[in-house]
Amino acid sequence: MYFPISLTAREAEYWVIQKDLPELMEQNAATVLAELRQDHKNMALMINLLERESNRIYEGEEPAYELLHDIMHYMTVYPDAVHHPKEDRLYTELKAFRPDLSTGFERITMDHRHIVELSVKLRDDIASINAGNPVRRDVVVADALRYVNTLRGHMQWEELDLFRRVDEMIRLGHDFLDSSNYAHHEDPAFGPEVEQNFARLMKSIQPVAALD
Repeated sequence: MYFPISLTAREAEYWVIQKDLPELMEQNAATVLAELRQDHKNMALMINLLERESNRIYEGEEPAYELLHDIMHYMTVYPDAVHHPKEDRLYTELKAFRPDLSTGFERITMDHRHIVELSVKLRDDIASINAGNPVRRDVVVADALRYVNTLRGHMQWEELDLFRRVDEMIRLGHDFLDSSNYAHHEDPAFGPEVEQNFARLMKSIQPVAALD
């Protein structure tokens, strides 16, 4: 398991494995895979919204910087901290029990690290702007589009290849994940209960979701 760089105190708590937490990550591979696919749908909504706001910056308009902050806060504390490690665990299981199906996925953890670095960079850009510090608009646009394009391409690669190989592993009879070291965390925005910090974000995402 890896840890993103330069986490805020609020974000860092999502990376701590709590030994006394009563609920562990799901051990059923099919269930985990279904969760990951739903995560991708939710993440796509977020990066579509992020892309819309970055386009406003590019056009010289004033974006919703508080909304950008909320998006990147979510992307850091859930996709970076929970979703990607789940995928790494799934790949580890695939490699251990069906190495013939895992060929070509050696880079997945490295890709996740790179995505984390991009998300932290963009989060810090937006935090600096909201704090009143000068940040060049073209830098924010470049960082946002780099993040959006990298994550979007990565998710597509997983959907079209990794997830299909895991489907095959499950079809061939292996549907177990050793989750003894992985605490379960609900999605703080799309889960059963929306955390207060993400209430504003979820109101903003509803019109975007309606268009999809």
